[in-house]
Amino acid sequence: MSVFVLKVATCQFAVSSSIKRNSRRICEFLERAGKAKADIVHFSECALSGYVGTDFSNFDGYDWDLLREETEKIMAIAGQLGLWVVLGSTHRLTEPNKPHNSLYVINPRGKIVDRYDKRFCTKGDLRRLTPGSRFVYFSIYGVKCSLLICFDLRFPEIYRELYKRKVNCIFQSFYNARQKGPSVHTHIMRQTMQCRAATNHFWISMANASGYYSPYPSCFIQPDGKIIRQLKQNRAGMMVNTIDLKKKFYDPMADFRDIVIAGALSNGPGIIRDRRSKIASQL
Repeated sequence: MSVFVLKVATCQFAVSSSIKRNSRRICEFLERAGKAKADIVHFSECALSGYVGTDFSNFDGYDWDLLREETEKIMAIAGQLGLWVVLGSTHRLTEPNKPHNSLYVINPRGKIVDRYDKRFCTKGDLRRLTPGSRFVYFSIYGVKCSLLICFDLRFPEIYRELYKRKVNCIFQSFYNARQKGPSVHTHIMRQTMQCRAATNHFWISMANASGYYSPYPSCFIQPDGKIIRQLKQNRAGMMVNTIDLKKKFYDPMADFRDIVIAGALSNGPGIIRDRRSKIASQL
């Protein structure tokens, strides 16, 4: 056990409408992660439950009892293997409230210690799901972690808030899969997450589903924004990467990030009493 060092297993597979099939794949990856000596295993959005509106049309007749049984099975295996798990699923609310799109945090004793609910839902999501309203934090070996889901990436203010709360690592789960082919997501999703990492100096585990067609694979990003590893597109797989808070990375914003967050939009001295500065049209 090393302080400020965390081994992360990021997993992807073709999520389906079958809770049992999804659960089998998740349990297989937990076994693999245990053998790889990972500390935490990260899965995609709705990895266990399937994604409403994509894998199935609505929650009419949904088997919530089976979802609970398979969740408890995964929790038990996490406890047996001594693993932290970030598990994408759907969390039922009291009717007529619509469920949450959620990430459960399962600790190495096999207990759910927290749950993150997707804060920003797309228009399609809002017809079937209820957005969440709070951040989630947990620390492993001195690494402070937080959770986000897919569409949250469009809102940079979220990441600034996490920076202010001294988060080191974000586990962000996606479900951009079962599409017709390449899309704008191919060109913007990883790149946006690289920007979020570099401008806030985060480590990021980015777990996507791999059902055909998935416009980008899961990847792992270090605090300078570089993707250091990614899985194969449209293929199930797992990668293990190491977060080491003692490592130093290029961070040109380090001296100025806090003053910008405080409201400064320049790192200059303020008003310059120089006519040549004031008159824009003068050469």
